Amino acid sequence: MRFLHTADWHIGKKFNGYDLLADQRQIIDQILAIAQREAVDAVVIAGDLYDRGVPPVEAVALFNEKVAAMNLTHKLPLLAIAGNHDSSVRLETGGPWFSHTDFYLHTRLDQAFTPVVLGDTQFFLLPYFEPIAARLAFEDEQLKTISEAMVPVIAKIKEQFDPEKRHVLVTHFFVAGALRTDSETKIEVGGLDNVPAELLADFDYVALGHLHGKDAIKHPTIQYSGSPLKFSLSEAKQEKGVFIVDTEAMTREFVALTPAHDVGVLTASYAELLDPTFYNQIRREHFWQIKLTDRAVIPNLMNTLRGIYPRILGVERVSGVGVSNKALVNQSQLPQERKPQELVTDFFIEMTGEELSSPQLDWLQKAFTAITKQ
Repeated sequence: MRFLHTADWHIGKKFNGYDLLADQRQIIDQILAIAQREAVDAVVIAGDLYDRGVPPVEAVALFNEKVAAMNLTHKLPLLAIAGNHDSSVRLETGGPWFSHTDFYLHTRLDQAFTPVVLGDTQFFLLPYFEPIAARLAFEDEQLKTISEAMVPVIAKIKEQFDPEKRHVLVTHFFVAGALRTDSETKIEVGGLDNVPAELLADFDYVALGHLHGKDAIKHPTIQYSGSPLKFSLSEAKQEKGVFIVDTEAMTREFVALTPAHDVGVLTASYAELLDPTFYNQIRREHFWQIKLTDRAVIPNLMNTLRGIYPRILGVERVSGVGVSNKALVNQSQLPQERKPQELVTDFFIEMTGEELSSPQLDWLQKAFTAITKQ
């Protein structure tokens, strides 16, 4: 069979205060179009359907609309799990009858031990859980961390293996050796977030959620789908998409998604940013972090720029504090008994790479003269 692997929709999420519902609607429609074009037999969503445990009503309405389109209108089987951002109790509402339309939404640990069989494959849907759930399930008070809890969990799942089938694990955790981005919530209490990769070696494919980059881990059978949208500036250079998995050949193919509004960085002067010949060459409506090369104070800066770039994430100065690591000098190396004017001049050079201009030197001298007269 063939299935589509996606995760981390985070419906209802805001990006630096900007509402993403329209972007999420557009990207989920793309996912559905890919599923239809690739003629997949199921869609797997590996957790974090919502961005928070109590999502806004608009987010719930969007999720219901798109799930109905996939599952009821287009008859696509859905296999989904709760992630660490989801409320398991709220998410499982309606779960008992979802399976009658081939919508398998698992929110509890015990559900992972009953596989969903589609075609030649057993799917084990293991939602995000905390160690206490495993302690209660296995009556073992020694299970303090997720790495400890995963040992009996995976062992019990493997007891259900049908040797004539493929075995796919769908789960939502941090696998040892993976890399994070800034938009992911760290789930770590006493080592909670660390799942040893070797524990997952007996699965033909592990469909992961939680980390937002598809390249978070390099492994022949373990794969993060990544989020379908960029949720932080640290993801600006990532390519977002979904994976199409063929269980007969055990191959996976990445299919890219195209967002309505991408994320990027603009480095330019204020004059350039206001110049039509500059901004007409880019997609002004994208999310932009602006790195300003000017040092002068610019009145009404943000309001003026937002009139041209409506989704500004932030503005920073290229020659601002922190640009050069030369400023990190051991204090014992600094010359002693130096004049304040010299210290200010050297500090300016360290921060900007340039010397003070004549007008700036005059302002500095006048400032120190005024101070010493007080």
